Amino acid sequence: MERALVIGESGGIGAALAAALRARLGQGAVVGLSRRRDGLDVTDEASVVRALGALEGPFDLVVVATGALEGAGHPPEKALKEVTPEALAAQFAVNAMGPLLVLKHAARLIPRDRRAVVAVLSARVGSIGDNGLGGWYAYRMAKAALNQGLHTAAIELGRSHRHCVCVALHPGTVATPFTAAYAGRHKTVPPEVAAENLLGVIDGLGPEESGRFFDWAGQAVPW
Repeated sequence: MERALVIGESGGIGAALAAALRARLGQGAVVGLSRRRDGLDVTDEASVVRALGALEGPFDLVVVATGALEGAGHPPEKALKEVTPEALAAQFAVNAMGPLLVLKHAARLIPRDRRAVVAVLSARVGSIGDNGLGGWYAYRMAKAALNQGLHTAAIELGRSHRHCVCVALHPGTVATPFTAAYAGRHKTVPPEVAAENLLGVIDGLGPEESGRFFDWAGQAVPW
């Protein structure tokens, strides 16, 4: 791996991933983009075009570490009666549409002649097969939609980029402001540990794993 692009660098996991990659590859080999610093709004295609259009590839790793647990200011729903159109739309915009727009405009930055990885942070709660608790309608639905989009994109990229790996990754419960109010009894890990876990999974992926969903330990997550 020679160069990496981290989308969502200002977040807890994104910042940790960028730092870990810079320690590996060197300061100049890692490009980070974020809403806070660069004005990148992944829900606005014009913003995505401006940010990614200014970059020159190739990047051997593209990580999308954006996302939100709350939609339109609404906390995750505990019951069907709490579902609102506003929260659903906001969740889909940030967690499903945003990463796919990034992938749409980052495809030109991915090398065709060697291994490259596109890794997008998803969440285990987006798994339909693993859902035994219910609740969290908007977030679950948006992440499930993201997973479908990534699986579909992996098929297309496999035709034009034979060595590309496109995957969804579940980072576990990471101790960040993003999860502080919702971690509950879940064991959390610092962002730095989560980043090393994720990079360890990424290091072991080959084209045969493209289009799949893995957790932080490299275990496959059911769709």
